[in-house]
Amino acid sequence: MLIAERRRRLLEQVRDRGYASFRELAEALEISESTVRRDLRSMVADGLLAATRGGVGPLPAGATAAPSSTPTEPVGSLPPASPEAAAPDPVRAQREAIAAHAAGLVKPGSAVLLGPGRTTTALARRLTRISQLTVVTNSIPVTQELIGSPQIDVVLVGGALRRSIGAMVGPITEQVLQGLRGAQVFLSGDGVTTERGLTTPNVFAAATDQALTAAGKQVVVLADHTKLGHDTMCQTVPSERIDVLITDDAADPDVVRRLRAEGIDVQIA
Repeated sequence: MLIAERRRRLLEQVRDRGYASFRELAEALEISESTVRRDLRSMVADGLLAATRGGVGPLPAGATAAPSSTPTEPVGSLPPASPEAAAPDPVRAQREAIAAHAAGLVKPGSAVLLGPGRTTTALARRLTRISQLTVVTNSIPVTQELIGSPQIDVVLVGGALRRSIGAMVGPITEQVLQGLRGAQVFLSGDGVTTERGLTTPNVFAAATDQALTAAGKQVVVLADHTKLGHDTMCQTVPSERIDVLITDDAADPDVVRRLRAEGIDVQIA
């Protein structure tokens, strides 16, 4: 992988997650942690990212960090940056369009499941306009979006907190989900391919997403164009289990064609 492409993908990962550890980034890009650290030192020095304790985060809104005079200084001296303090997101408009389209699939009075992610959180904001709805989620940001909507019953599934994605994962979460059912499950992830379907770089997050999938009658994947054709370590939902994929109009037509050939209802927001 070329250096420029590798650093572009690192930047996308951090902006998508809001905060990422060295290990998570290494797993996501399938490269060594030493390579990740070297690239991140350069990117922090160039003012593209903010150093945090144990990883990196986006620059605070409005920040224009000057290049560091000591680029070899270890990354990891600042507190974690929150997703709300993220730098301008180049695909935010596409995610909002995908969320709006997905909200149109939800019927009042139904029960749905939402996994973690920026697009599912954007969907949660749209769901506040729907009356008499039950939302099951393991995502803290999704829950926060729904707190002020008394017409929506929220079931927050417990478990071990994975701070990098703001979600509960692990055996406790999976066990609770086994007893639940919903009309639809909405999931995001780090990549979608025809060969492996939806994937994510973390084993625990993947297992929890699989439990969410099993609890939903219809599986809806929300993935902007940057994730189509991209593959990561852990399979979450195989292609044959994805009922609907919602993406944006910048999606590669060839990838869209191949996904539809697999029987997936690809809808363009």
